[in-house]
Amino acid sequence: MRTRKTITVAILALVGLVGAMPTRALTLAMAQQEHHELLTNSPFAKDRTTAETAQLLKDELLFHEDRPTAQTAKADAKQPNSTLFENVKVCDGKSDKLTASTFVLVVGNMIEKIGGDIVAPKEATVIDAGGRTLMPGLIDAHWHAMLVRPTPAEALTWDVGYANLVAGAEATDTLLRGFTAIRDVGGPTLGLKRAIDEGLVPGLRIYPSGAMITVTGGHGDFRQAFEVPRPPGSVRMEQIGGSVLADSPDEVRLRVREQLTLGATQIKLTGGGGVASPHSPLDATTFTEPELRAAVEAAENWGTYVTVHAYTPASIKRAISAGVKCIEHAHLMDEASAKLIAERGVWLSIQPFPDELADVFPPGSQQRAKAVQVFAGMDIAYRMPRKHKLKTAWGTDVLFSSELARRQGELLVKLRRWYSPAEILVMATGTNAELLSMSGKRNPYPGKRGVVEEGALAALLLVEGNPIENIELIADPAKNFVVIMKDGRIYKNLIR
Repeated sequence: MRTRKTITVAILALVGLVGAMPTRALTLAMAQQEHHELLTNSPFAKDRTTAETAQLLKDELLFHEDRPTAQTAKADAKQPNSTLFENVKVCDGKSDKLTASTFVLVVGNMIEKIGGDIVAPKEATVIDAGGRTLMPGLIDAHWHAMLVRPTPAEALTWDVGYANLVAGAEATDTLLRGFTAIRDVGGPTLGLKRAIDEGLVPGLRIYPSGAMITVTGGHGDFRQAFEVPRPPGSVRMEQIGGSVLADSPDEVRLRVREQLTLGATQIKLTGGGGVASPHSPLDATTFTEPELRAAVEAAENWGTYVTVHAYTPASIKRAISAGVKCIEHAHLMDEASAKLIAERGVWLSIQPFPDELADVFPPGSQQRAKAVQVFAGMDIAYRMPRKHKLKTAWGTDVLFSSELARRQGELLVKLRRWYSPAEILVMATGTNAELLSMSGKRNPYPGKRGVVEEGALAALLLVEGNPIENIELIADPAKNFVVIMKDGRIYKNLIR
């Protein structure tokens, strides 16, 4: 890669551009070259088809060519970028039917107008959809952007710079699967979020929790035996910002405030045992109620909320008693805990785990055994929200598997066992967006998300076909998502 970088600079020098190029532009050119290298030569590139790689490179070129600069910002303010979708049927993220054929005008990063016979502004991009479906971008409410591609061991040992580059490539791929926003519920994603927001990497909107907060021996404590006890500052998972330990109300309060200071939009605690962690039995209830209350108080003082990882009735009940606003997982909940969630108006963020997720753990390991136990409770866990009318969000919780990540849309389709196609689409768009909005003034992307309506943020997918009639379309985004727009910018366009 250094050789390629040197060649890039040499070529620019030969044509007399190095001296004239601003430092930032030269840095961007070199960054483009490195990103191109990662797309084409990384270990994950071999898993893509030739067509998928070609599309990524084409989208990468369009992204860098269209990227606004300080010099064009003033002109853009006078004449906002605009796109007119003609002849679309709208799936609005709220209802169970498509609209009649209509036009949708995007100006800047907002949907400005919906209706018939809209006149395109001067220099607007006009897309004749030919009757295709326009819907909101998908939202994954339980994602770990830094933990998708590495193995558990690699997540702790990779160089931090390399880990961020790999996560950046995955963020691009995730966007091209039609996911325009995710709620990240644990991991060092704050730098990745910043790079995407500044336009350095094409990717999706990230609502970060920062490091997940756990107790000694809890889910998220990935220390080896020789790391116990822990001298301050010596634990790798804390050094890289993956998870942090807190064993008293005061320590919890400190850890919460640290994550909020760094830019977390909500706070994630692990209130019970987990599958991936080596030391936490599923039946364990970890944080005490005073510790959980300390987290809730600190988060609410910043205008946001706490979500808690909890599988069992005991850990669910304790979290809700402490004032937690959202429960992650709950696959082992019983009737009483479901009723409690309903009575308190708490959100449930649950995932339809595929059986293959257990394959990321070694045969015979405790982690695989715990995964099987969780999967066994999934059908009952999904029937509870329907019975008790719980506020239910959808996510995937893909960990340590780029192969499963490529099936992200397929995991959404898996919900058809319990929900209609229309209900699935609303959950993954408008409903998940409501959960994102709970971050209040900590929301880094103010505006209405997850719907197609005037005044909403322009995160849109143009779909080849009607996903309400054929939800399977979502499972093949490379073929069926012909236009992908995030924040008013087109990242994929197969209609030229």
